[in-house]
Amino acid sequence: MEKKSSSWLEFAKTIFWAVVIAVVFRSFLLEPFSIPSGSMIPTLRVGDYLFVSKYSYGYSRYSFPFAIVPFDGRIWRGEPEYGDVVVFRRPGNESVDFIKRLVGKPGDRIEVVDSVLFINGVEAQRQPASLDPEDPAGQDPRVMPFTETLPNGVEYLVLERSLDIANSRADNMPEQVVPMGHYFFMGDNRDRSNDSRIDVGPVPERNLIGRAEFLFFSHNGTARFWQVWKWPFAIRFSRIGMGID
Repeated sequence: MEKKSSSWLEFAKTIFWAVVIAVVFRSFLLEPFSIPSGSMIPTLRVGDYLFVSKYSYGYSRYSFPFAIVPFDGRIWRGEPEYGDVVVFRRPGNESVDFIKRLVGKPGDRIEVVDSVLFINGVEAQRQPASLDPEDPAGQDPRVMPFTETLPNGVEYLVLERSLDIANSRADNMPEQVVPMGHYFFMGDNRDRSNDSRIDVGPVPERNLIGRAEFLFFSHNGTARFWQVWKWPFAIRFSRIGMGID
């Protein structure tokens, strides 16, 4: 009887320390996230799984599970850079995680004119580009890919849709100043992203969770968990381990 109790105690200790290590790793180092929507296509696709570095910008209450550590501001603060792909809590509904690209820092003047981004009066230059042949967005003849370059030289792909007049609110935004202590975000899939141009607004620094670093898994959604025979065709092996720029 004593031996059985000892075995259960050892098992409980093992589980306890496993949970502690997992929470510490998730809170301070890397946290996994999945991509549920297409707002960051072509950079990120639905079915991508990625790691976010929690240490990149320091720590706020939202760095921890359920925001269980109640403090204001950030500790060991790091400065986000233009072009970073960032996971953050949506302002006003902090139970929801968003992932977008940072295009505006505190005090910046942000404007969008006919879908072209301006930062402090400087146009983010665009050049026509091509998509990965495997990218589903490339099958839509209305989709126009561009390489967009921020004033600091960071380059990435964005998508625009011709004849898409339903998103004029996103394609034309009067100049606004990013409040101090806030950041401005946009999705790479410009006509399919709810971001700082629309309902999200500028994001407080305390809501930043971390920077997206690399993909550790990706699938195209054609296989259920139990359909083992379909896994080799559903897993996007070429995207596993890919860095996020």
